[in-house]
Amino acid sequence: MTALNTDVRAELDHMAEFLRMCVAHKKKIGATMQFLIEPKAREPTAHQYDYDAQTVMGFLNHYGLQNDFKINIEPNHTTLAGHDYEHCIRMSSAFSMLGSVDCNAGQPYLGWDTDEFPSDPRKALLCMLIIVQQGGIAPGGNNFDSKLRRESTDLEDMFVAHIGGMDCLARGLRGAVKLIEEGVFDKAIKERYRSWEEEDLAKKVVKGESSLEEVAKFAKGKGEPKLASGKQEYLEQMLNRYI
Repeated sequence: MTALNTDVRAELDHMAEFLRMCVAHKKKIGATMQFLIEPKAREPTAHQYDYDAQTVMGFLNHYGLQNDFKINIEPNHTTLAGHDYEHCIRMSSAFSMLGSVDCNAGQPYLGWDTDEFPSDPRKALLCMLIIVQQGGIAPGGNNFDSKLRRESTDLEDMFVAHIGGMDCLARGLRGAVKLIEEGVFDKAIKERYRSWEEEDLAKKVVKGESSLEEVAKFAKGKGEPKLASGKQEYLEQMLNRYI
């Protein structure tokens, strides 16, 4: 809770060692389950290894645990960390570390975890799009770690919340599949990165075979590049077609 009475490095080293014990015990008993770490910003500590997906991945890679753990993302925690709802799902998937999702929503203007059932089709679309693009999420899944609002006191509310949450995710999944099938966004991204596949120097940079001197020489000889629009407004409006 405070660094004034804490050896922060020692705490991280100890946490990593406990996780190594878990890995060793899993192997000892022949278990095959997937270990997961769930980032949770601001709760319960102030100096933490699990603030968001990128913090967790940095921790796992530093201690050589990246092959033994994946990440369970609760998007409500992502917003607590100051990111967009789907951000940590996207970052985990980008590095093949997305293992499961707790499909909770929250209020971005509140500083705590409200654990609401998902009800925003646009957010569901973005999350399901990432999951479909990575080929699914097995052996993990989308699950509800959600609860009703305090004012929702009828038994019916429990059914409405679960059914509505599942319908919201299903709507997002249908939209994601249609978006991928039509290929508009894939085409836009491929065009934006086309020079990385066509320029000889760009290929060398990707392979780690270039240098700052070579890049500087190329830039001086090439002159000012032609600006190309990122077309953010167009793509954001196109996204609405699939909701």
